[in-house]
Amino acid sequence: MIERIETGVRSSKIVKHNGVAYLTGQVCEGETIQDQVRGCLDKIDALLVQAGSSREQMLRVTIWLADMSDFAGLNEVWNDWVPEGHAPARACGEAKLARDVLKVEFIVDAAYD
Repeated sequence: MIERIETGVRSSKIVKHNGVAYLTGQVCEGETIQDQVRGCLDKIDALLVQAGSSREQMLRVTIWLADMSDFAGLNEVWNDWVPEGHAPARACGEAKLARDVLKVEFIVDAAYD
């Protein structure tokens, strides 16, 4: 069974199937990369709870940076957010994002109970 949560015209905020919750890409505006990362991670926390999951259950995270020069700033916030011993598989690359003000986008897949 597939469960879709907060489904709109283009996407659902969460899709759950076979024990995995797939979160829609998360972006957040802010002055610095650290501000945007913190905002995205706050949104991810809320979606994980809504999906019946948690940071400890993340399986894979894909991160898109508008500029790879922000990699250190991303990791500065990320490293404090990920629970020790529960780091997901992670990929990070550079991509043109939907709006020029965006510096980062996160895509998260997590197990749920």
